[in-house]
Amino acid sequence: MNTLLSRANSLFAFSLSVMAAVTLGCFVTTAFKDRCVPVQLQVSRIMLKNVEDFTGPRQRSDLGFITFHITADLEKTFDWNVKQLFLYLSAEYSTKNNAVNQVVLWDKIVLRGDNPKLRVKDVKAKYFFFDDGNGLKGNRNVTLTLSWNVVPIAGILPLVTGSGHVSVPFPDAYEIMKSY
Repeated sequence: MNTLLSRANSLFAFSLSVMAAVTLGCFVTTAFKDRCVPVQLQVSRIMLKNVEDFTGPRQRSDLGFITFHITADLEKTFDWNVKQLFLYLSAEYSTKNNAVNQVVLWDKIVLRGDNPKLRVKDVKAKYFFFDDGNGLKGNRNVTLTLSWNVVPIAGILPLVTGSGHVSVPFPDAYEIMKSY
């Protein structure tokens, strides 16, 4: 004869097995979905300053300021297994010191239920665009790309890069800093 504790254990094990099967089904139905959407990026203003770098004695480094526009319709990315999107705009460029430099300039979280049509205009970079040297001055190939992490309810966390990027040249001269 089964005791109350043994029956509760059987019920718990069965419930756990059913929940695991439902979670696996949730993952499998959305795991192979293409979540890439077209993205339009435009840069309206670029400014470059040469500032003192406090990592060493008397070193100066480049500090870039970018103003940009982003347009993307992320509605196709959302389905019943997506909790939120973590969007971020990154800049990638090469210098004589480093073959690949990547800097995150801006980010945003879009929750399920929010407006999935992203239209931001004249946005300044949220984070510093700081180069560890003078690699931004006169650099002709700084590429801006919008990417996002899809945060699912169940399953893996895919990294998606939008199909659209923009390459911008940086100025050959620094902005003059005013001192009062």
